[in-house]
Amino acid sequence: MPEQSSDRTCIEACNYGMPKRQAVHTRGHQTAETPATQARTVFRDAFGGAAEPRIAVAPGRVNLIGEHTDYNDGFVLPMAVNRSVAAAFSTRADRVLRVHSTVFSVTEEAVIDQLEPPGGHGWFDYVAAVAWAMREADIHMTGADIAIAGDVPVGAGLASSAALELAVARALVRASGATWDPLRMAAVCQKAENSYVGVNCGIMDQFAASVCVAESALLLDCRSLDYTIVPIPSEARFVVMDTGVRRELAASEYNDRRHSCETAAAILRRTNPGVRSLRDVDTHMLAAATQSLDELTRRRAHHVVNEICRPAQMAEALQRQMLVVAGRLMNESHESLRDLYEVSCSELDLITEIARADDSCYGARMTGAGFGGCAVALVSTEEVNGFVSRMAGEYRAAGGSDGAFYVCLPSAGAAIL
Repeated sequence: MPEQSSDRTCIEACNYGMPKRQAVHTRGHQTAETPATQARTVFRDAFGGAAEPRIAVAPGRVNLIGEHTDYNDGFVLPMAVNRSVAAAFSTRADRVLRVHSTVFSVTEEAVIDQLEPPGGHGWFDYVAAVAWAMREADIHMTGADIAIAGDVPVGAGLASSAALELAVARALVRASGATWDPLRMAAVCQKAENSYVGVNCGIMDQFAASVCVAESALLLDCRSLDYTIVPIPSEARFVVMDTGVRRELAASEYNDRRHSCETAAAILRRTNPGVRSLRDVDTHMLAAATQSLDELTRRRAHHVVNEICRPAQMAEALQRQMLVVAGRLMNESHESLRDLYEVSCSELDLITEIARADDSCYGARMTGAGFGGCAVALVSTEEVNGFVSRMAGEYRAAGGSDGAFYVCLPSAGAAIL
């Protein structure tokens, strides 16, 4: 078991209970012990007691399209997946939080009333952040003993940190007898990550982990938080393709791009007072401001302005079962992220190229913040198992030595089992 390290990055330190490498899955189901079962077993070992713990679960998510648009008040199209974080829990009356990590085989403890930001970037800081943010939101809390396990690949762009946050939030709300409000808790968990952990993420990951509905994706307006349920056609399967390359979301690249977007919006606001963010910018406004924007800022803004339109277009394509159109939009998104926003990498480009060459694939794109992690492919349901089998061999043969492929089924948000 690895030892803890105080200087881990946010994503690495969030490896709270994850197998180091998953096998190739061809049917979207895990054959190993489920996170809920594992958490229950570990809870007994860590905390004892005769009473059975309750189990809270929250899913990872794959963003089908709309990348780096959430913090620009734009639109996204996330889908919760059948990989999750589970929190086995019981109530404490003393406002003490004791949490056991399966991966580190260690129990951390904190007094809820003594939590103050900024925290660190370790796995327990994500847990403490949720308790702090709930306290700040005046949500009634007691204390809790919690054991955490999960099978969301960490650092792969599937929002493992949001799954952890929402599982903990669901557990603390139930343990304390408070009322669960999915929309409110998504915002509380976003604040936890922004203000306590120090990762300046948008609302999408927490919203998807809290609000998603089974068999569907969500078209989410990140400004108003209005959303539309988008059923996934039975003829379509989404395959998450893990390059095996891990990224560091807390590294400067993410915040640098966010700063570029804010800079572009501020410059455009000088001549267009109604501009609050790049959500309010169209291609004509951007073209008119070319002389005011440096080349790098212009390219990044150009990606965001066009990408904001794609989620609604893809939602319509899925609702009308126009999978060829949906695939084309995914391809366009990847090319924009690669060439304009510059958040792809050679492995992501390779895995999407191999996927697109397969006759069963309608389209493929990187997903998540980029710089590694996962891509997602839209594939015919009838051919999905063959696609996964072929991809595993072809990616390895082309130099992708440690890829993994998951058929992801659209799942529901955080729940008590």
